[in-house]
Amino acid sequence: MSDIAHGIRLRGFRRWYERELVQSHLQLLLLILAVLGVLGALEAASQSQRSGGAWLLMALCAVAAGGAGVLALRRYLFLLVRAEHIANQASCPHCRLYARWAVEEEVASGPGGLQARCKACGARWRIHW
Repeated sequence: MSDIAHGIRLRGFRRWYERELVQSHLQLLLLILAVLGVLGALEAASQSQRSGGAWLLMALCAVAAGGAGVLALRRYLFLLVRAEHIANQASCPHCRLYARWAVEEEVASGPGGLQARCKACGARWRIHW
């Protein structure tokens, strides 16, 4: 079972969606901290009048913070886009009720997805990711 289907089955769609948004925005916070780290390391390297070793250490810190920032940005966008893509399919096609469905089963063929069942009218539809 995928982590998406398991998470929705365990917590319900609304809580799963909320949790995904919180996780993605924590990645955004990490990105902001990484940018501050890069700027701080570059500032320290430019002010360093000491040996070349201190400058090299600050440059390596800037590269490490930049790499962490790139990874945080990728993860932020991945989580946010995935959550929004699934949320756009979370309305029942028959009664138009939003986020009131349960996971019936996971779709095994093709790209990832699950079979959803509306808790109000019992309609079934597929949600793809």
